[in-house]
Amino acid sequence: MEINFIGLASAAATFFAVWLGHVSVRKIEREVERLWIPALLALSGGIGLELASLLSSSLVLSMVFGILGVTLLWDALELYRQQKRIEQGHAPANPQNPRHANILARHPKATTLDWLDRDPRGVPFSADEIRAIKEGTK
Repeated sequence: MEINFIGLASAAATFFAVWLGHVSVRKIEREVERLWIPALLALSGGIGLELASLLSSSLVLSMVFGILGVTLLWDALELYRQQKRIEQGHAPANPQNPRHANILARHPKATTLDWLDRDPRGVPFSADEIRAIKEGTK
């Protein structure tokens, strides 16, 4: 019996790529003033990894490069989708970022409130409690 590492490598590559992509998209979109620069880098890196996947003689490396490449290509798109989530108030804006300051000025739903940065309590919030959280009084 021969041990096959393809399943383990693909699971690890997928987990790592999705985790890193999620964290980096949120961080990069929050801090960077011009999104096209990191989007172009992610696009270039993704295309490069896809080419490496096609040219690799190792099945495991080809699979890992392919997964990482597709994830980078998706992250290039997600940078712009994250900006839309900020405009809709689904993600917090960074008022120190000039691009986010413009979003806060132009989009009434945009907020600096991070809905995930609070202690869970196990029961729904009332409308008055939500209003108080939004106004920063709670």
